[in-house]
Amino acid sequence: MLRRISRLFRPYRAQVAIVGASILVTGALGVANPVLIKVVFDRALFPKGAGPHLGMLYTLVGVMIAIAIAGGAIGVGQTYLTSVVGQRVMQDLRNELYAHLQRMSLRFFTATRTGEIQSRLANDVGGVQTVVTNTASSILSNGVTVLSTLVAMLVISWQLTIVSLFVVPIFVWLTYRVGRARRRIASSTQQSLAELSAMTEETLSVSGILLGKVFNRQVDAVERYRAENQRLAELQVRQQMVGRSFFAVVQTFFSITPALIYLAAGVAIGHHTGPTITAGTIVAFTALQTRLLFPVGQLLSVSVEVQTSLALFERIFGYLDLPHDIVDAPGARPIAREEARGDVRLRNVYFRYDELAADGNGAGPRPWTLEDLSLEVGPGQLAAIVGPSGAGKTTVSYLVPRLYDVSRGSVEIDGVDIREIELSSLAELVGMVTQETYLFHASVRENLLYARPDASQEDLDTATRAAAIHDRILELESGFDTLVGERGYRMSGGEKQRLAIARVILKDPRILILDEATSALDTASERLVQAALVPLMETRTTIAIAHRLSTILAADVIFVLDRGRLVERGTHRELLSRGGLYADLYRQQFQGGLVEARCEDGVVLTSGDVLTTAAVG
Repeated sequence: MLRRISRLFRPYRAQVAIVGASILVTGALGVANPVLIKVVFDRALFPKGAGPHLGMLYTLVGVMIAIAIAGGAIGVGQTYLTSVVGQRVMQDLRNELYAHLQRMSLRFFTATRTGEIQSRLANDVGGVQTVVTNTASSILSNGVTVLSTLVAMLVISWQLTIVSLFVVPIFVWLTYRVGRARRRIASSTQQSLAELSAMTEETLSVSGILLGKVFNRQVDAVERYRAENQRLAELQVRQQMVGRSFFAVVQTFFSITPALIYLAAGVAIGHHTGPTITAGTIVAFTALQTRLLFPVGQLLSVSVEVQTSLALFERIFGYLDLPHDIVDAPGARPIAREEARGDVRLRNVYFRYDELAADGNGAGPRPWTLEDLSLEVGPGQLAAIVGPSGAGKTTVSYLVPRLYDVSRGSVEIDGVDIREIELSSLAELVGMVTQETYLFHASVRENLLYARPDASQEDLDTATRAAAIHDRILELESGFDTLVGERGYRMSGGEKQRLAIARVILKDPRILILDEATSALDTASERLVQAALVPLMETRTTIAIAHRLSTILAADVIFVLDRGRLVERGTHRELLSRGGLYADLYRQQFQGGLVEARCEDGVVLTSGDVLTTAAVG
């Protein structure tokens, strides 16, 4: 763990070397003044058989002042450089963790709460910031101070040195034990903090607040928050109090040690044992002792903080060690959008989200979400995928842009396995409008430009007109610069979906995936969007996950899925004539007691669906 942490400092080796050199210099300068004190007392102030030696005193005092000024100046520079290096390391660590998480597959995010991820980035990384910024230099600085001071103390009086240090080994061992206890508590504290962050993110979002108000669960949410917050507070108190009695003993001993030195010196002088101990020796030694005991106490305290921070580093590195399961294969190649024909094929695809996917119908274990699925959508075709809930329709839409990898079989574009296509290239080829529209808390313009940052206003106008949302945008208080609110909550469901469709139109992909893309639209808006999408679909392959009759009637081919298997394929008329699962779904969803009339001009009227033959080609 320590080796891995030290590697974070490698890019800043030069700065670290300068800090190390400055610490050595300040360590040497720090020892100089206590040694000079002995000379001042024994040779300048109280020389044997003579009065004060003022010339020597002036010189020694001048040297001591110069050393203090130089040490202070070097200390300021050392602090600045240490802070810069520490902050750069923290910046690199945050960037690395964020970039690593961005490359994680969708599987990771569906299994992990957003608040937990945010806690790793904010609380865990923030928790080690002080240690990374100050601890390394503090350990080195205090270490140099302790070593240099010990040498000076031994030179002055090895007997008094033994008196000063005889219990330090016991303190070091106890510090190790206290540090381990703090490390365990710190890990529990961060878990509680992550739980609190996740709870906050879930319940104080627009969706969470709306759900709580609708079901009248605000009191329950407050109680859950209070309980977890109390647990966190208790853990933080324990973390602060573990070892405090031990450190109180350490500080007490360090405070009374000078008195013990005076006692030992007095006994030695009274019994005339050992070398002669002068007043200068006692003053210099107590000055050195003060310089020694403070860094020893700092080192003991820092060692405990390091143990605490190791628990946080374990959590951070735990995320950094998570493997990326969706990556470019060796030799993966790009496919330019202009070169792609848009032929999509699934060959004997098996897929499951977990080791064992549960059957949503409660009919026993279902080992595969998709099982031996093969289908093909030709270039420029509109394919509709229908089936009962849980049949695997949306899963197919996830596999084509490689949000997940198949367990067996392959997904191909123009005869090339998508695992052999660069991910960046694949993302340019495939556009997707998902069932749940997501908009950033930003302006309409910024949300649209997310698809193509270099798009002009003319491009935005064209895309929004195609999605039948342009006039509505102009009605907003600031037009394209109007904020849409968190997750687009200032927009209606239909407006959000039309914005999402405009965003994909702006991207201009070769393959278009619509996962219930018009499900939230009213009849008139859906008809407008369908009509606008017709010329768009003519130049690209479109896969539509559909329940709406309008989308199904427009399809060149319909694939019917049930429990992850392809059970039927064909056109609307062909599938109705077979009387299979599709015919059952059609009767349940589109005919249940409703009147369907066909006029001579081809207009079809169903429950809320108004569709012209021009709109569906």
